[in-house]
Amino acid sequence: MVRTAYVLLFLTALMWAGNAIAGKLAIGHISPMMLTFARWAIGLVVIGLIGWKQLKRDWKAARGKLALLFILGAAGFAWFNAALYSALLFTSAINVSIEQAAMPMVIMAANFLLFAMRVTWAQIAGFVLSIVGVAIVASHGELARLVGLEINRGDALMVLAVLLYSGYTVALRFKPAIHWQSVMIVMVFGAVAASLPFVVWEAATDRLILPDARGWAIVAYTALFPSLLSQIFFMRGVELIGANRAGLFINLVPILGTLLSIVILGEAFEPFHAVAMVLVMGGIAMAEISGRRAAARAKGNNGPLAR
Repeated sequence: MVRTAYVLLFLTALMWAGNAIAGKLAIGHISPMMLTFARWAIGLVVIGLIGWKQLKRDWKAARGKLALLFILGAAGFAWFNAALYSALLFTSAINVSIEQAAMPMVIMAANFLLFAMRVTWAQIAGFVLSIVGVAIVASHGELARLVGLEINRGDALMVLAVLLYSGYTVALRFKPAIHWQSVMIVMVFGAVAASLPFVVWEAATDRLILPDARGWAIVAYTALFPSLLSQIFFMRGVELIGANRAGLFINLVPILGTLLSIVILGEAFEPFHAVAMVLVMGGIAMAEISGRRAAARAKGNNGPLAR
């Protein structure tokens, strides 16, 4: 079960890293809000064809949670990606990838404040270690440079995106206990509905760019992988090991994003990238091992499973 969660969450991070690269490649070929709307519209058709019959079976249980699922889809799917793609107009793909590493901190803080969820010292240490790795990437190996950094519009938009997706992750605990296909159909419908007004705004302000050939290719990629498979994998990962432990895998996004930037965008690999990868991976390992031990102790203390 745990191994399955690791694989799913790694693939999730890889697809999210690819989403940032795709958003950067989309500039000039499709506008941010149009890309957000198109990917979820296609995603709705795909998941609808796959899971329509399942939703009919789950409708009675889902009906009472429709508002929640709509909001989750709007915040986690539509608004998050609209902010991310807009941020890429003003900042780099690596910056956007790096800034997503703040999500685990927000998730842990929210779970602690709202639900009094315990966090071990080793998890905190692992998180700090990972953040140091992220800071090394952000400063190009010169941590002193961080003091002089100024927040531009793109970075501010990514802060908003981080808050949106962190809130979505924490709120997943309230989704109804129905089949994942039914959950995805309703949430993706919410994403389509929530992104449409932004497309109208782009058209009204002469910012709308309809997709060309590259734009359609990016829409196809984002619709299948970051839109559908990553969300399914992430939800399952949260179910298997919890939001705090699953959220730490988001720290893989800046590392994978850096690697994809090197391969796809042609950026040079520097020694500080290697150091950062070791720190981020080490931090995730430390926090995850601690989380597993704490979960095992809690399960043992419940009695029936103790030997």
